[in-house]
Amino acid sequence: MSSTAAPTEHPTGAPVVQLGVPLVGGSHHRASAGTAGLDASDAGRSERFSQVRTGELGSLHSWELVTAVDGPGTRMTTFLSGCPLRCLYCHNPDTMEMRRGEPIEAEELLARIARYKKIFDVTGGGITISGGEPLMQPAFVARILRGAKELGIHTAIDTSGYLGAHCTDEMLEDVDLVLLDVKSGDPETYKRVTGQALQPTLDFGRRLAAHGIEIWIRFVLVPGLTDDPANVEAVAEFAASLPTVSRLEVLPFHQMGRDKWETLGMKYELDDTPAPSLELVERVRGQFRAKGLTVF
Repeated sequence: MSSTAAPTEHPTGAPVVQLGVPLVGGSHHRASAGTAGLDASDAGRSERFSQVRTGELGSLHSWELVTAVDGPGTRMTTFLSGCPLRCLYCHNPDTMEMRRGEPIEAEELLARIARYKKIFDVTGGGITISGGEPLMQPAFVARILRGAKELGIHTAIDTSGYLGAHCTDEMLEDVDLVLLDVKSGDPETYKRVTGQALQPTLDFGRRLAAHGIEIWIRFVLVPGLTDDPANVEAVAEFAASLPTVSRLEVLPFHQMGRDKWETLGMKYELDDTPAPSLELVERVRGQFRAKGLTVF
């Protein structure tokens, strides 16, 4: 998996980006908001509330350029702050609360996105709006999606689907791809993993398919939590039922976010959970392949 290197700024144009090393705006660690290159809004409190309602202002945690990770080609992935889920394995718990983000105007972010259009055109990439949970800020996301489409840029959102009802049909017209995080196929397991209900994710997935929107499903494999064969089978059956699913990604659990939980003073319940073995990963991928899914 390759990604991009830190850009060299030039006063007369967009940064030159070389492939090979991950670039995170402002920081190589997502524990603090990496919003380098973006000017935070200096609007007063009451004005900010008004701008948030209209989508002119959003809470942005960080951004980065990556290749073949958050969609096709080279992507500018923007991580918005705020999430209604409390996933036990979250590796970016600092995105859970909107107050941890930086107030960034939609036009400011769109201007940054526009600087990478040539890269997107060459690599078949685009913009991916992630989080946190992007649909916590639907008006802001709608503005970014519309602005990106007006620029002729491929768009994707990375979402749990839990707040799918916040995504209007008009917004869906501006979405080319959805990275749908299906964290469990069993309602009780989903509740254990996230603290919330599974059904909204299922409903949103079906709605996306009905709109003909391409879907990549992501499933985090956690030993002792999401690896039960029946749970995996339920995810596989759901994915196979959606005609627009073009890819299913099995993401092995890792401990990379543990230190962030400790830094934030939050209890991390998976401290003793190991990464899945290669045998377990292959078994789960095999279950998905058995349903005719293209698995990564």
